[in-house]
Amino acid sequence: MTFSKTQKTTGAPGLILASASPRRRELLAQIGLVPDHIIAADIDESPRPKESPRHMVQRLAMEKAAFVSQSHPDYFVLAADTIVTVGRRILAKPASREQARSHLTLLSGRRHRVYSGIALITPTGRALSRVVATAVIFKRLSASDLDHYLAGDEWQGKAGAYAIQGRAGRFVKSVNGSCSNVIGLPLFESANMLQGSGYVF
Repeated sequence: MTFSKTQKTTGAPGLILASASPRRRELLAQIGLVPDHIIAADIDESPRPKESPRHMVQRLAMEKAAFVSQSHPDYFVLAADTIVTVGRRILAKPASREQARSHLTLLSGRRHRVYSGIALITPTGRALSRVVATAVIFKRLSASDLDHYLAGDEWQGKAGAYAIQGRAGRFVKSVNGSCSNVIGLPLFESANMLQGSGYVF
């Protein structure tokens, strides 16, 4: 649902998406949620020594929400962080085509997990967070598959070097769990968190 005139005129608290990701904004739009503001959180996203993937995404999502909420305490602030892992190895956004090839080669023919941490800070200062995990299995990628995919720019800025909603969708044999989580924001969990905290939409 879109925001109603009643919401705007009654002074109901608005929503801030603490992310510059266009994919997260598009996902929210799919369920009728249009943030009043989009503000990227300027935090250090480096992993800590021996930090598990699950703990890392939960911590980063909460740090992003807290960073933005400090300057906008009267809003609901929603933040997220998403990573792709093979075992405990985190496949970050590739810095080069060669690194993207290395990531995809590692994912070839294997199961991997996508973790998203989501965090919400309400206008009352209440903080909530949770982690959502999705298992994805890729087919075995041929040299031609890799060359063709990497010839484009879809791998750029993507955790694990792929976008499931794009051309890499043809590599995916199965998805066990939330597909929107793999794109960057688990919608079911995010919507429930907002509604359960009193956000009206």
